[in-house]
Amino acid sequence: MKNILILTNFSDGLYSFRNELVVDLLRTHKVILALPDDNSKQKFIDEGCEVVDYHLERRGMNPFKDIKVLFDYIRMIRIYRPEKVLTYTIKPNLYGGLACRMTHTPCICNVTGLGTAIMNDSFLTRILLKMLKVSFAGAERVFFQNEAGMRYMNEHGVAVNNCSLLPGSGVNVKIHTVQEYPSEKKGIRLLSVFRIMKDKGIGELLEAMDRVSAVRKDVTFVLAGDYEEEDRDRYEPVINGLVQRGVLDYRGYVRDMDALYGECHAVVHPTYHEGMSNVLLEASACGRSVIASDVPGCSEIVEDKVTGLLCEPKSADSLTETIMEWLQLDESAHEAMGKAAASFVAEHFDRQIIIDEYRQLIK
Repeated sequence: MKNILILTNFSDGLYSFRNELVVDLLRTHKVILALPDDNSKQKFIDEGCEVVDYHLERRGMNPFKDIKVLFDYIRMIRIYRPEKVLTYTIKPNLYGGLACRMTHTPCICNVTGLGTAIMNDSFLTRILLKMLKVSFAGAERVFFQNEAGMRYMNEHGVAVNNCSLLPGSGVNVKIHTVQEYPSEKKGIRLLSVFRIMKDKGIGELLEAMDRVSAVRKDVTFVLAGDYEEEDRDRYEPVINGLVQRGVLDYRGYVRDMDALYGECHAVVHPTYHEGMSNVLLEASACGRSVIASDVPGCSEIVEDKVTGLLCEPKSADSLTETIMEWLQLDESAHEAMGKAAASFVAEHFDRQIIIDEYRQLIK
């Protein structure tokens, strides 16, 4: 049985969004995962994967630490001699792709989102793009999650001849099923799910919460997600203040997301940029309408005024107006939007589409 090596920086993300692919690969290959020792490691071991405990700093670039990552990946490839290497997220894509090129090993890279490091026009961005150009040049395929991201990278000479689109990580519509819409008679709950950081639109969201709550006492906002430590001091006092006033129900990190989708009436996602929003895919599959930024990675999922509403990114005014527009619709309209959302993602974003694409390449 041949080996497949998967490189990523976050075991929970791999398990939540790509475990169906891992399970499918286990039917025909031995699967080795190089990832940090965190919450989902044991789940993969129980499924039959071999796990290499490999910690990788997800943020920042330190040349001395990062060169070690490259040589560690080369060492893993020489030990396991995989038929193919699959990489996810920026550092595994960058250094895993380069390690595969240096060892003449076929690899499939997945750009899950461009992120601030690439989208900022800085000296670091230009260096990173040049490095990705070299790393991706040897890849068998480079998947992008939205057309705008792929076009941006191609314009900078990255993955010009070996790229294609995937609908994000897709959504398992057998697990995330349509849930009964809760009555609005006792109030409306609007849910947001993301890591608390500027680029997710938390500043605009907190301002919109304050404005909406001033005129709609029947609305409670729900926020799920951990803080990015560099942003905690900026946003935690505001969040605590809204919690004390009864405007916000802050949940922190939540594992059972479907239960949370089930108790809320819509999802609000004011992000600045996305690869393809897993939150919107899951919420839509559960039958919830969404209010989201009109940016790539969200606009492909939301049919404006059919499955949800789109607002301008980085604008508290637009976000507030769009939330108020949604609130002016009646309960039956909210429920109908949610059902339309579930039908749309089932047709266009079923996770089986991603599995079939990978399986075809691996064949």
